[in-house]
Amino acid sequence: MNGRVCGFWSLFGVIIAMAFSSAAVAHEIRPAYLQIDQNAANRYTVTWRTPMLSGTRLPVALRFPEGVRNVTTPSEHNLPDSVVETRMIETTNGTLAGRRVEFDGLQATITDVLVRVHLLDGSASMTMVRPSQPWIDVAARPGSLEVARTFMHQGVEHILFGYDHLLFVLALIFVARDWKALLWTVTAFTAAHSITLTLATLGIVHVPGPPVEAAIAFSILLLACEIIRMQKGKPSMTARRPWLVAFSFGLLHGLGFAGALADLALPQGDIPLALLFFNVGVEAGQLAFVAAVIAIVCLARLVRYPPSVGRKAFATATYLIGTTAAFWLVERLSAF
Repeated sequence: MNGRVCGFWSLFGVIIAMAFSSAAVAHEIRPAYLQIDQNAANRYTVTWRTPMLSGTRLPVALRFPEGVRNVTTPSEHNLPDSVVETRMIETTNGTLAGRRVEFDGLQATITDVLVRVHLLDGSASMTMVRPSQPWIDVAARPGSLEVARTFMHQGVEHILFGYDHLLFVLALIFVARDWKALLWTVTAFTAAHSITLTLATLGIVHVPGPPVEAAIAFSILLLACEIIRMQKGKPSMTARRPWLVAFSFGLLHGLGFAGALADLALPQGDIPLALLFFNVGVEAGQLAFVAAVIAIVCLARLVRYPPSVGRKAFATATYLIGTTAAFWLVERLSAF
């Protein structure tokens, strides 16, 4: 890459890093979750989890069709990031199959609802409900296509709205000073987080979520420090072998992806399918981000400005990345 392109890359990095900094105080909102398990011909166990935002439960309420009554009083259990409500319901005029369950208030939020229905015949459905259409018609016999589509969409959303993962990818782009190094670095990161995502999802590896999230923030901070060392001309393994650093930290980020996937309550009969398409979604979102950055960098050839602007922009972007990561690290450590 020539100096002018690198300079524009740096300017673009400042803009992106500032955007991430403004979102540093925000948390990713997990989707709400509804699970309906059929216990008898007309009885179902309902598990309803709604996320918390700034300590307040999102104002979304379940509404079942006519002819459905509670057999047990709803019981609530408070978690750090959500409220879980369980109860048993009974239908008085047939089963729930083919009938509509509505989510009052969902249209006023930006939260999706992941719905899983398990019937007595062993069939299970997995559907994502959007605010634009706040209801679900319970299917009698769902197919695997819905599971694949749902988890691929969630993978894309997780990477594109997972500011920490994207900020790390942006830092990797800063480290890779030519196209070949960028290709190897991104490939190594992809391979590494795919490995740990698979191992954690299958239960082979288990690491608590809060330490992983804190370690991810630390990895971004450490990478920002390495970029500063490179700017000062100091020897660095990151500069010599960026792919190795990307692979090492990618193993850590894969555990973070696994935590998000676990929050989606994997369908027991379709775990391999859900895992595959969640991973595909993550890679699609990551490649879309890298492609967008590369496209803008290519446009830099049309821009003219003093070389000093590019150098200052590069330093500013790096410090913004490091400051944001440090904020996340302190915030996540204090949450232990």
